Amino acid sequence: MEELQQQVHRVRATQNRVHTLLDAVLAIGSDLDLDVVLHQIVESATQLVDCRYGALGVIGDEGGINQFITVGIDQKTIARIGHYPRGEGILGLLIREPHPLRLTDLGAHPDSVGFPPGHPPMTTFVGTPVQVRGRVFGNLYLTEKNSGESFDADDEALLRTLGAAAGVAIDNARLYDDARRRERWLAASSELTRTLLSGTDPADVLDSFTATVRELSDADLVTLAVPVGDSGDLVVEAAVGIGAEQQRGLALPSGTSLAAKVLSSGETIVSAAPDEDAGTEAGHTSAPHPGSAFLIPLGTRDRMRGVLQIANRDDGMAFPDTTIAMITGFADHAALALEIAEHRREAEQLLVLNDRDRIARDLHDLAIQRLFASGLSLQSVLNRLADHPDIARRVRRVVQDLDDTIKVVRSTVYALRETDRTEAAGLRARLVAQVGRVTESLGFTPSLRMSGLLDTAVPDEHADHLVAVLHEALSNTARHAAATSLEISVEATSDRLRLRVTDNGRGIDPEVTRSSGLANMRARAAALHGSFTITADEPPGTTLEWTVPLDSTPP
Repeated sequence: MEELQQQVHRVRATQNRVHTLLDAVLAIGSDLDLDVVLHQIVESATQLVDCRYGALGVIGDEGGINQFITVGIDQKTIARIGHYPRGEGILGLLIREPHPLRLTDLGAHPDSVGFPPGHPPMTTFVGTPVQVRGRVFGNLYLTEKNSGESFDADDEALLRTLGAAAGVAIDNARLYDDARRRERWLAASSELTRTLLSGTDPADVLDSFTATVRELSDADLVTLAVPVGDSGDLVVEAAVGIGAEQQRGLALPSGTSLAAKVLSSGETIVSAAPDEDAGTEAGHTSAPHPGSAFLIPLGTRDRMRGVLQIANRDDGMAFPDTTIAMITGFADHAALALEIAEHRREAEQLLVLNDRDRIARDLHDLAIQRLFASGLSLQSVLNRLADHPDIARRVRRVVQDLDDTIKVVRSTVYALRETDRTEAAGLRARLVAQVGRVTESLGFTPSLRMSGLLDTAVPDEHADHLVAVLHEALSNTARHAAATSLEISVEATSDRLRLRVTDNGRGIDPEVTRSSGLANMRARAAALHGSFTITADEPPGTTLEWTVPLDSTPP
């Protein structure tokens, strides 16, 4: 009878575990949101084997863990531990050898590397891979059975079964997620194409395009850097997300930043730490330090329009391959739409120019010739009006008016036929070039931030003065300041143009009385009815501010 009771107890226990397994399978298959499914898998696994801690490590293409979902550890402990595991020790063993593993003592295994500071103690362990369509998606890790006992073969078998069901649930969630992303991508692409082909200036579309990329990628920060001038220097034209204000208008070092490498190579770069990979951007003291990021070129190999950087913060997750592929496809579509829109604008401009040529030809061949003939006829009449001085005077006035009219028409014809639209480099390009020339003498790359319609709203005279003042300020810093950082800000608003240069150098020596450079900057400000100030900072350093009104009228 006792043996029969034990057998009944084992059957009931097995039956209960089967019911628990069925409930777990039902739970993980009840949602199609991938993040919810992954978290539900870990919770179901901990309940199924009755343990305290559980985790699911998602494996990336490079073979390490790029996402780590935990159950049983609170947020304060997670923050104290720091970054999630990269895939070393026992976790790495399961990645290299994707087979179920049970351990009585984690620390006794030869592949164990211990725990980081602040990590809760763990002894017993069981792990099993989760496969999706024959490929290992990740690994389930369970520790610390609530009963204090070690995990047994039944626990391992249950986890293997749950892992198989989890693979199906993950596959369904990924397919659903891909379908949603594709739908969002198609909608965004259609909207972008419609906006561009409706005649909207491509430059005005950049902000909305950047915002759409951030929405599609769920990123913390998205920036779009465009080349200025012929040197290939990049300036962040549009930015959306955390720290966007600090990024917008920032000039990137030519040849050293990841964005510059993407622009020159035309290849996508995926990085876990962009600042470390760039290695030479220390001069950008105000730039945030993103975590994982990827940079993709915008345009074709023949014509690069810019570089997109999609980044998360240090504590953000790595971007999945599906997101990178989707954004790359969207960027290619956007580049094609921009190309088509620009060709359309050029065709419209060509029609306008051809129409101007026709008008100019008609004015020259018809209007001017008739006016000239009328003037000659009136001049011939003057000889017959010697006896009528008042009438002769009025006729001479009419002839003079006709001559003036002919001059006006001729100048109009010349303006209509003026097809050479080549202009000097814009103010942004001149500023970037000016900063680039002083980089070598400084020993570091200054931080340059530009905002406002510098290329269109600033008159040539103001631009020339501004470039000269910046040149003088940079030269003084390089020769005298011994600075290790330099921040330059150029801003054009509706009514004023402002230059601000701040360094952390030794400051102005009070014993130096010769200040021709400062006098020149002050004189340039006065010539445009503006102001010039230079102040000492604490800790040591100097701030120079040069401000002039854009209407060129005295205050």
